[in-house]
Amino acid sequence: MESKNCFHCGNEIEKNSEVIFDDKLFCCLGCKTVYEIFSQNDLGCYYDFQAAPGATPQDIQGKYDYLDNQDITSKLLEFHEASTSIVTLYIPHIHCSSCIWILENLQKLQKGIIASQVNFPKKTVRITFHNKEVSLKDLVYLLSSIGYEPYISLENYERKKDTVNRGLIYKIGIAFFCFGNIMLLSFPEYFEVDEFWILQYKHFFRWLMFGLSLPAVFYSASDYYKSAYKSIKSGVLNIDIPIALGIIVMFIRSTYDIIFDLGSGFFDSLTGLIFFMLLGKLFQQKTYSFLSFERDYKSYFPIAVTRLLQNGKEEQVQVYDIEKGDRLLIRNQELIPVDGILISPQTAIDYSFVTGEEVPIEKKSGDKLFAGGKQLGNSVEIEVLFSVSQSYLTQLWSNDVFQKKMEQKHKTITDKVSQYFTPILLTIAFLALIIWLFIDKTEALNVFTAVLIVACPCALALTAPFTLGNVLRIMGKQKMYLKNTQVIEQMAAVDTIIFDKTGTITTNKKTAIIYDGNVLTENEITLLKNTLRGSNHPLSRRLYEFLPETLKLNPVNYTETTGKGVEATFENGRVKLGSSQFVETFSETSHKKTKVHIEINGVYKGNYVFSNQYREGLSELFEKLSKKYQLKVLSGDNEGERKILEKLLPLATELVFNQKPEDKLRFIESLQKKGSNVMMVGDGLNDAGALAQSNVGIAISENVNVFSPACDGIIDASQFVKISYYLKYSKNAMKIIYMSFGLSLLYNVVGLSFALTGKLSPLVAAIIMPLSSITVVSFVTIMSNLYAKQKKRINFNKI
Repeated sequence: MESKNCFHCGNEIEKNSEVIFDDKLFCCLGCKTVYEIFSQNDLGCYYDFQAAPGATPQDIQGKYDYLDNQDITSKLLEFHEASTSIVTLYIPHIHCSSCIWILENLQKLQKGIIASQVNFPKKTVRITFHNKEVSLKDLVYLLSSIGYEPYISLENYERKKDTVNRGLIYKIGIAFFCFGNIMLLSFPEYFEVDEFWILQYKHFFRWLMFGLSLPAVFYSASDYYKSAYKSIKSGVLNIDIPIALGIIVMFIRSTYDIIFDLGSGFFDSLTGLIFFMLLGKLFQQKTYSFLSFERDYKSYFPIAVTRLLQNGKEEQVQVYDIEKGDRLLIRNQELIPVDGILISPQTAIDYSFVTGEEVPIEKKSGDKLFAGGKQLGNSVEIEVLFSVSQSYLTQLWSNDVFQKKMEQKHKTITDKVSQYFTPILLTIAFLALIIWLFIDKTEALNVFTAVLIVACPCALALTAPFTLGNVLRIMGKQKMYLKNTQVIEQMAAVDTIIFDKTGTITTNKKTAIIYDGNVLTENEITLLKNTLRGSNHPLSRRLYEFLPETLKLNPVNYTETTGKGVEATFENGRVKLGSSQFVETFSETSHKKTKVHIEINGVYKGNYVFSNQYREGLSELFEKLSKKYQLKVLSGDNEGERKILEKLLPLATELVFNQKPEDKLRFIESLQKKGSNVMMVGDGLNDAGALAQSNVGIAISENVNVFSPACDGIIDASQFVKISYYLKYSKNAMKIIYMSFGLSLLYNVVGLSFALTGKLSPLVAAIIMPLSSITVVSFVTIMSNLYAKQKKRINFNKI
C-alpha cells in the first residue's frame, strides 16, 4: 500500500487521519494551519524552494509565560532603546533555503517586525522589532505557530556579548602593505641598476623603505615582543624569543646600513617574514564558531519556572530566585531545575540527560527528584530541597576538573623544539662574534647580526600553524570538528581510549525490538497497535512505530498509569501492556532487560524486548583500535549487556558498568596517574566530567548543531567508524611537522654557512629567507592533503 506524506512537514500520514485542504494532504490540523497562514500572507513560495520543508507546530500554551517578566526579557535582548529592540534566537529546525526565506520575511506575518536575518551555520535568526507594537513573547509564539519554536535556555540569560577581535586582521593588512611596497622599492638595488634617476633618488627610496617598515616592526610584530618578554620573565624559552630577537637585529642592522650608506638593508625580508608569520597565526586560529565546545548545564536549563503560591495562584520566576521550600509546577517535557520532593501521587522521570539511561524511572509521592530529570506525562508538583546552586547537577559541574581543564596549558611541539633551538642559535651567534673579533673586528658585528638574521626561526614557526591549521580544516570537512589545533597534537599522543556506552557505541535512532512469546493473531496485533496509539511513553512510541500498519479502532475505555503501563478496552477485546507488575498474569524474576509485557483478554501473551542497537562497524573499529590502543567501555547501565559486548568487542576491551558521572571522572584520573594519555568519547551531560578530565574529550552527536557537553571536539555520529582514521591522521600530521622541521633546519644551515663566512649579501638574504618560508608552507600543505586522501583508499565498512 502506497504511503501518503504531509504536504507541509513530509511526515507519513497515518491511515484515516489525513486532513485535506486546498487539494493537499496534511498529517494534522497544525500543519494545515501553518499552510493557511503562509497562503493568506502571500508566502506560498515557502514550498517552492524545497518539498515539505516545515515542522509540525507544538502546543506551547503557558510555556513562555516567563517572557512577561521584564527582568528576564531585558537579559535576552541584545539591544533595547526607546521603541526598538533586537533579539537573536536559536532555531533548531533551520535546515534549508525555505527556512531562511520564511524567517527573513517575518515582517509579512507580524506587524511591528522591522527586519530579520538568518545565520544559517549557527541556526539563529536576529530580529529587529518595534517593542511598542510587538513583544518578545509575541515573537516566540509567532515562530512556534509556524513550526520554528526557538530554544531559550539559562545560557541565553547569562551570556556575554561576543566581541570580535580584529587586531590580527589589521596587523596582517598593514604588514602586507609595507611588504609589497618595500619589495617594489628594493628591485633596483637587487639588480644594481645604474640609471640616473634611480641613483639620484636612491637615498630617498632607502629612507622611504625605512619609514614603511616602522608600522610592521612596531605594530604588526608587537605580539612577538610581548610573548618573548613574558617568556623570559617566566624563565621559559619559547620560539618567540629568537623571532623577536631576529626582527629587532634585522631592523637595527638595516637602519645602520642605510645611515652609513652600506646598502639598502633587509627591510623587504623583514616585513615579508612578519607578514608570513602573522598569516600562519591566522591560519591556525581557524575555529568552528557555529559550534559550542564550552557548554555546561546552563545550556540546557530553563530560564524560568512556575512557582505555586499559597493562595493557589501561579507566578513565573527566574530559576536563581527559587528557594528551599518553594512549590513548583513542572509540566510535561520540562526539565527539573532543582533537587526536590515529589508532591503529586506519581510520575515518570527521564534521567538520560544526566545518567545516559534511556528508560524513564517511576517516582511516587515523597520520592526525591534530582535536577536534570525531564518530567514525562501530566504536570506535577514538587517541593524544592535545594536552590539551583546547591543541586546535585550544579555541584557535579562545579567539580575542580572543569576549572583545571581551562587552566591547563598544553606544551606545543613548537615550544618543545624552541627549548633547544633558541640556546643553540644564541650560542652559535656569540661564538661567531668571538671568533670574528680575532679575525676581523670590523666584520665581527656584521657576522653576528647576519647569523641572527638568517637563522631567525620563521620557517620553523610557520611549520606547526600551517600543518595543523590545514589538518583542522580537512577534519572539519569530514565532520570531525576540533576546538583548536592543539587538540590534534594531543590526539597524536593518546594511548588509551574510553567509550561511553549509551548513545556513543549505541545509536539512539535505532533500537532492536524482539518479540518473545506466543504468536499474535492479526486481530491481536490490531488491538495492541491501537492501545499504543494513545500513549506518549518513549517505549510505547517505539513499539507503535515497530508494529505493522493496522485498522484504526477507538477504545471504549483507556487508562494510562504513569510509569507502569496502559490498559484499553475495545468492543472485541481488552489489552494490558507495560511492566511485569502491571500485567498481573506474569511474574518476572530478572530485570536486566527492558521489556514491555502483553496481556490480551486476561491471558499473558509474551513480551517485547528492547535491546540497544550498536553502531554499524563497531566490532571492526574496536578490532583495529585494539592493535594500537588500550580500549575501555564505561557505562551507567547495569551488566545486562555484558555478554553481548564481550561477543562484539575484542577480548582485551575492559568493560566497566554501573558508573555514575563522578565514577567515570575518577576512573580516568586513576589512569592518568599511571601515565596514560586518555581520549574519552561520550555523548551526554553525564559524560561532561569525564570529557573534561581526559587529555582529549570528544563528544559524539547525531546533530552537531544541537546539544553536546563541553569538549575538545565534536564528531558527527555518522562518522563514528572513522575514529581510527582521525587518530592515524593526527599522528601523520605530527610526522609532517617533524619532516618540515628538518627542511627548515636545512635552510638555516645553508644560510648560516653564508653568514659565518661573512658573505651574506642582502640579495642572498632576500632569496633564502622568504624562499624557506614559502617552501615550508607549500610542503606542509601538500603533505597534509596527500595524507588526507589516503582515506579514499579505505573502506570504512571493512575497517
